[in-house]
Formats: sequence, C-alpha cells, structure tokens
Amino acid sequence: MIDVLNLALPYFGLIFLGYACGRFQEIPDNGLAWMDFFILYMALPALFYRILAKTPFEQLNNVPFIVTTTLGTFLVLALSFAVALAIRRDLAQATIAALAGAYGNIGYMGPGLALATLGAQAAAPVALIFCFETLLFFSLVPFLMAIARPTSKGLGATALEVARKILLHPLVIATALGVASAALHFEPPVALDRLMQFLQSAAAPCALFTLGVTVALRPLTRVPWEVPVLVLIKLAVHPVAALVLLTLLGPFDPSWVATAVLMAALPPALNVFVLARQYESWIEPASGSVLLGTLLSVGTLTTVMWLVQHGALPALVR
Repeated sequence: MIDVLNLALPYFGLIFLGYACGRFQEIPDNGLAWMDFFILYMALPALFYRILAKTPFEQLNNVPFIVTTTLGTFLVLALSFAVALAIRRDLAQATIAALAGAYGNIGYMGPGLALATLGAQAAAPVALIFCFETLLFFSLVPFLMAIARPTSKGLGATALEVARKILLHPLVIATALGVASAALHFEPPVALDRLMQFLQSAAAPCALFTLGVTVALRPLTRVPWEVPVLVLIKLAVHPVAALVLLTLLGPFDPSWVATAVLMAALPPALNVFVLARQYESWIEPASGSVLLGTLLSVGTLTTVMWLVQHGALPALVR
C-alpha cells in the first residue's frame, strides 16, 4: 500500500499545491489562459503523439476494446443525463451536468497515472480510450446543446461545425499523426523528438497544477444535491461498469482491462467546468463537481490503483 501511496500522492500533491497557491496568492487568473493553451496545444499533443508513435500498430487496431470501453462510458453518460434531467428539468443544464458523471480527467491525470502504475503496456489502451471518449463527448455535447438552444444555423450547419471541432481538436490530430507514424514506422528527427520529449514531460505537472489553481479560483458557495450523486456515479459506477463490460465481452489483455478501469475511476475532468463556462450553463455546480470529485478520488482512485497493482480486479466479478 505504501508503494501505491508513493505513486498516487505526488499527482494529488500537485493538484493541492495548485489549489493552495490559488487560494493564498492573489494572482490574476488571466495567465491561466496561456497555461491552458500550452497544455492543450503543446504538451498533451506531444505526449499522445510519442505514446502512439512508439506503440506497435497492431495493438492500436483493437476494435472490440474500443467498442466495449466507449459503450461503458456512453451508458454511464446516459445514466448521469437521466439523473440530471430528472432533477434539473432543463436540457442544457442536464447536458453539462451529465459530464460530471462520465467525463473523467483522461487528458490531465490519465496518461501519467496509468503509465506510472502499469508501465509502457498502458500506452495503447490509454490513447484509444482518450481518442474515442473525446469523440463521444465532443460530438454529443454540441449536438444536445444545439437542440436545447436552437439557432438559425440549421441542422446541417450545426453538424458541420461539430465535425470541424472534432477533426481539428489538437489531441485528435496528435492521435491521428501518432497512429500514422506507428503504421509507417516513421521516426522523427532526433532534435524534434527531444523537443517533444520536453513537452511530454511538462504535460502532467503543468496540467495538474493548473487544475488545482483553476478549482481554487472558483470558490463554492453551495453544492446542489445532484453534484454528490453525479460524483458518486463517476467514481464508483463508471469503473465498475467498465470492469463488468470488459469481463462479459472479453477476453481482453489483463493490462488493458486494468488500464480501462483505472481510466474510468478518474475524477470529473476540468473540461466539465470549461464546457459549462463555454455554454453558460451549470457553471457553479460544475466547479463543485470537479473539486469534490478530485478530493474524494484521493481515496477511491488510490483503492483502484491498489487493486490494479495486486491483480485483484478479476476477483471482483467472479
């Protein structure tokens, strides 16, 4: 257990350092825009490109795994949406609220934590989960918000805009380039590879610290009672659903199953708040869900990591 704590606490430590700095240092938050840009457009794309480019292409062509993990996330998203809609009775708010129960921190926390826990064998499943869950969320959310708040653009224009946002997302582009490099056995020049290595190394520390600062700068005044319910779905129901589906629809490589369950156990992503602010809906509860989920995940995620490292996950579904 000490080994697991030594692995997990530095990640949570970076979040809480960011939170403490955000709470006690009076620094304007406009600088976070540049940090967000660096993380999203530089560091994380370099991380995903290098992970995929160094992964054998045959490992990336695992359609059953892609379908199973994406189905699990979709079912949890549907459950969260039903809960949120029953409480809020507002399609726009329910759409953002549903993300708190299904959209994990797969970009900021996921890659670093999975690779540190399981090693290089986690690279391919992490990349596949990220790519297809990103497609899921960034296609459904604009579609539902377009229904909730109709505009004069029309269905065709809305669909085209959604497709453009997905295809031009920097992490999707990096994933596609990484897969192409793996298929073609392409190796970038040494200088370029070292530059991307620097960026890759900066991804997790910068992202986790920024997450802490961002949450600290959005203090909670109240927590609507649907927030704990959605956080519980994210931290408990999602990993259990992933484990059950992968067991029933398998067999899959045990390390891939462990990676998928670990990714499903991640707390709500900062992007829940980002999307809430973008659509001006469910903003304060979104901030609360990120903060509460991150705090509770210190216990839940550490438990999942312990189960992964001790090979105890299969025993849970026997």
